[in-house]
Amino acid sequence: MPPILRLFAALALVAGLAAPLSPAAAQQQMPPTPVSTLTLQGEPLPIINELPGRISSTRVSEVRPRVSGILVERVFRQGSRVEQGDVLYRIDAAPFEVQVKAAEATVARAKATLANAEVELERQRQLRARNVAAGVELEKAETTVLQAKADVALAEASLDEARLNLDYTEVRAPISGTIGRALVTEGALVSATGTQHLALIQQLDPVYADFTQSAADLFRLRRALAAGELVAAAPDQATVQLFFDDGTAYAHKGKLLFSEAAVDETTGQITLRGEFPNPDGELLPGLYVRVRIEQAVRQDAIAIPQKAVLRDGRGNAQVYVLKEGNKVDLRLVQLGTTLGDRWMVDSGLEAGETVVVEGAQKLYPGATVQPEPVTAGASGN
Repeated sequence: MPPILRLFAALALVAGLAAPLSPAAAQQQMPPTPVSTLTLQGEPLPIINELPGRISSTRVSEVRPRVSGILVERVFRQGSRVEQGDVLYRIDAAPFEVQVKAAEATVARAKATLANAEVELERQRQLRARNVAAGVELEKAETTVLQAKADVALAEASLDEARLNLDYTEVRAPISGTIGRALVTEGALVSATGTQHLALIQQLDPVYADFTQSAADLFRLRRALAAGELVAAAPDQATVQLFFDDGTAYAHKGKLLFSEAAVDETTGQITLRGEFPNPDGELLPGLYVRVRIEQAVRQDAIAIPQKAVLRDGRGNAQVYVLKEGNKVDLRLVQLGTTLGDRWMVDSGLEAGETVVVEGAQKLYPGATVQPEPVTAGASGN
């Protein structure tokens, strides 16, 4: 053989030795890959949605004066908790004390006039009984007594009003809650008819979480409920979990109160409201939060561990499904919401099928595996 042919033959032999084996050939030369597998079973699982929201106080009250005057004292500490009926401000009471004294004097005068009228009425009755006075005089005396009694009632009402205004010089908390900063200082003239309030009180335990959901998502959920695919969760039984912006879960769970009966024209969103206890004051009005709400239950739902899911170049979810002869097949699946460390499967898998949980990264379609069954609880560890 010429030298040049011997060279080509040697190169061909080296290339043949260096050529990679096909997956099938490699599988024939290697033992089956050990993997953990999970046989899927249908189970009732909640439909959970995570929605954006903000915290708002359950009650808000503006502290306003009920009489006009000069503020002489601020009693409360800004940012503290106040109870309903606590004195917050004091208005100069001297003018109102004078009004009370004047009203008391008016009452005394009206009662004296009434007493005199009653004496005159009794005298006219005695004279009439002896036929000394005319009947018209008796009638006048009776009328005078009635007018005097009306004057007493009017004077007493004026006295009550004066005393009430004097009491209003102590501006009290209309509700219990946390009071903010003082908006008016001592020496300022406040008016009962003005628009300026003196402070703001907010009740922060419990608090509301107002969150929004797409109208399309809500209508899709309602259609699934109507079709019998889902079972509705009662409003007083729906679990509502709150998460802070950094992903930390709030310690206390809340309850769903209601959803709006109208759709926002600009955003296409529907507002829902949950109520949360706030014993430590962690939740403040205006705070941005994420709310996870259980809105329904899917009977015979399928869920798989998150570690069983692979992604292709386009981000599509895939899982390896165990077939006959311990071979695996790569299948596209449609995933729903997360439930802890599991994905709910909307489509692509059925109860009774077996999926690869651990070891999927080493596999390829048609590979032979050595399955090791695990339970649903163990698969999430």
